Amino acid sequence: MSAPRTEKGRLQAAGKGLEYACWGPAPSDALTLVLLHEGLGCTALWRDFPQQLSEATGLGVFAYSRAGYGGSDPADLPRPLDYMTREATDVLPEVLDAAGIRRAVLVGHSDGATIAAIYGGSVQDHRVRGLALMAPHFFTEDMGLTEIAAAKVAYETTNLRDRMAKYHANPDNAFRGWNDSWLHPDFKAWNVSEVLDYIRVPILAIQGKQDQYGTLAQIEEIENRSYAPVDTLLLDDCRHAPFLEQPEAVLAGLTDFCARLEQIEAAPVAQ
Repeated sequence: MSAPRTEKGRLQAAGKGLEYACWGPAPSDALTLVLLHEGLGCTALWRDFPQQLSEATGLGVFAYSRAGYGGSDPADLPRPLDYMTREATDVLPEVLDAAGIRRAVLVGHSDGATIAAIYGGSVQDHRVRGLALMAPHFFTEDMGLTEIAAAKVAYETTNLRDRMAKYHANPDNAFRGWNDSWLHPDFKAWNVSEVLDYIRVPILAIQGKQDQYGTLAQIEEIENRSYAPVDTLLLDDCRHAPFLEQPEAVLAGLTDFCARLEQIEAAPVAQ
């Protein structure tokens, strides 16, 4: 089997130049899986997952680096504490427009999953057919904040900055924008669970049972609050990065989820 079509470039959204990459069918030809990365992620740090996802589903995959990450323009610091909400409501709509997305499933990881959920519950966009949320967070938990504090120490005392510099043009901008927000004293009260009440498209929630940044309470929040159909995929021997630590299970779950979305869309409407 030949590798899916790939394309890389830059687009403009909310006054920033953002790098992007896409695999497989063009947005005009198929449903597109839009990948939203974690708090220290970028397009390159999805590694070979986008290509595998396109091959497994036969669908298009689109990924971009938010401002401050990868090769995108730097973010304005300090980030506001509602930066994920602003990313969802102010930036993501412009990204989808610039990319020519016609039908989409938002596939988010960590911060990206939260952004996807906020978009689904805050922005009326009929292009979005479903949400796949990997390791999402809707409120802070002490264990997660402890890990984020440990990351600050690692950034200041180990080679973490050098390792990040391989993927981020400005590693300080990437790290500080994420870490300073989460460790701000006022962020402990952050909670966006209300957005789950307004999501009206199917949700696939994915979480590792050993996730060091959040407990299964985050997934339970989706199940308890969502009026939309919710499927869950809870993975053993998996921490915060299911798509890297349990790729086969994640690919199978996403492939099945997308196939069912396509079946729903293809079903005749009762007259």
